[in-house]
Amino acid sequence: MNGGHGRNSYANNSSLQRNVIDRSKTMIDEAIANHLDIQICPPSSSNTFRIADFGCSVGPNTFIAMENIIEAIDLKYRKSGSTPEFHVYFSDHTSNDFNTLFAYLPPGKAYFAAGVPGSFHTRLFPKGTLHVAHSSTSLHWLSRVPKEVLDTNSPAYNKGRILYTNAAHQVFEAYSAQFGKDIQAFLHARAEEIVCGGLMVLNVPAIRDQTPPSEFQTETFSIFWDLVSWTWPRR
Repeated sequence: MNGGHGRNSYANNSSLQRNVIDRSKTMIDEAIANHLDIQICPPSSSNTFRIADFGCSVGPNTFIAMENIIEAIDLKYRKSGSTPEFHVYFSDHTSNDFNTLFAYLPPGKAYFAAGVPGSFHTRLFPKGTLHVAHSSTSLHWLSRVPKEVLDTNSPAYNKGRILYTNAAHQVFEAYSAQFGKDIQAFLHARAEEIVCGGLMVLNVPAIRDQTPPSEFQTETFSIFWDLVSWTWPRR
């Protein structure tokens, strides 16, 4: 993602991602109220509740998402008569512009903040340390370009393009297989990091089954507005 504050920066060109966060708020509120188990998943002995945003980019969208989550968690704890301290981890690739990210930190934030560089396809936290893992409009990014689409002798060769819209079916299959490996790696890593009773919240752009490649781009944005949002309680 383009860092900084310029005209072409992510910070000034991410209104679509912001809308996804806004439209998912009610669903996330309900998921936290109904599925986050504060009885079997209490904060640590230091009374700290830990949240991570995977694929945070450079803000300010990530701060809005984290504030929404904290607001819902705080409400749930207040009903039980106690309120923890919050520690939020902003995670993205090492090349992410963390300087710009932290320059956007809200001055009145109700949490402690830290940056965690690295790929979310790998483990980034010690086992059983996160209470909520969040990722919005990030998981469609692959860990690598499928090797088949770069091989000029492969039926999946994509002629140097990075998209598979209107490409051969073999190109779609190569990207699909890579996504399968990547999402499995992501879920396995988070399964180790999230405490029992914790929650994972994912907003993921997607396409409907049987959609022809020629309609992928249009269909993806249609699904964005329908909002595909998944929440998983950790049991």
